[in-house]
Amino acid sequence: MTSISTHVLDTAAGKPAAGVRVELFHEGELVAAGLTDADGRIGDLAEVEPGVYRLAFHPSSPFFRRVELELELAEGHYHVPLLLAPYSCATYRGS
Repeated sequence: MTSISTHVLDTAAGKPAAGVRVELFHEGELVAAGLTDADGRIGDLAEVEPGVYRLAFHPSSPFFRRVELELELAEGHYHVPLLLAPYSCATYRGS
């Protein structure tokens, strides 16, 4: 099985981004969704089969309405953080 978690950090404010909606799609279908907690985390977004997924973040931002990543997930755990500022963002595979 494959599991996925995430974390959104507001780098402009220097703190976690709470209340960000995050959605996980597989083959165009929504398979999981949640809101980041007070620490900016969704510790257990989904447990899925390996495959290609789209992870969509909906931050409160003056510029970004949606930040979407396409991910190829094998077996194991994936942590995908989003670092967000008003006019830039970055991501990486966390641990």
